[in-house]
Amino acid sequence: MWKKEDMKSQGIPEAATPPALSPVAAPPSTPAPSAFSLPVSSRAAACISQGIRIKGEVTGNEDLFVDGLVEGKLNLTTNSCLTVGPNGTVKADLNAREIIVRGKVEGKVTARDKLQVWSTGQITGEVQTGRIAIEDGALVRGKVEAGRPPTKSPESLAAVAKTAASPTAELNPGTAAD
Repeated sequence: MWKKEDMKSQGIPEAATPPALSPVAAPPSTPAPSAFSLPVSSRAAACISQGIRIKGEVTGNEDLFVDGLVEGKLNLTTNSCLTVGPNGTVKADLNAREIIVRGKVEGKVTARDKLQVWSTGQITGEVQTGRIAIEDGALVRGKVEAGRPPTKSPESLAAVAKTAASPTAELNPGTAAD
C-alpha cells in the first residue's frame, strides 16, 4: 500500500506526486442547476424510461415515473405519486394518491387526493379525484368527478331515506309551523 511517508523516505518531493495519486476534491454537495428541473421528492421514484414497453399490471407502494409505454393497470397504494412524463403513453387504469400527467393517458384515472394535468398532458377517459389542477393547453376528454362527496353517517342516510319514502312529513312536537 502506498503511503506519503514512503515517498519522503525515497527522496521524492511532494510536488512530483503524479496526478493520479494527488488528493481529489470532493464533488459539490448540491447538483448543478439545470434549465429545466422537476419537483424533487424526498424519496427517489422508480422509473419506466423512454423506450421501455410494459403490458400488464404494475402495482407498488413507491413513487413511479413513467416516460415509456404502459398498457394494462397501474395501481400505487399508500402515499405514492404517479407521474406520466412528457414522452409517456399510458393506456391503462391509473390509481394513486397523487397523479401528475405530462404525457398521454387513456383510461380511468383515480387520484385519491390530487390530479395535475400539465400543459403538455392529455387525458381521455373517466377521471375521479379529490382535487384537480389543469394547466392552460392541457386536454381532458371524458367524465370528470372532482371534489369530496359529503360524508354522512349510516344513521343519517337511513333517516333521509325513510323521510323520502314517507308520503307526509311529520313535525317534531313543539315546532311551530308558519
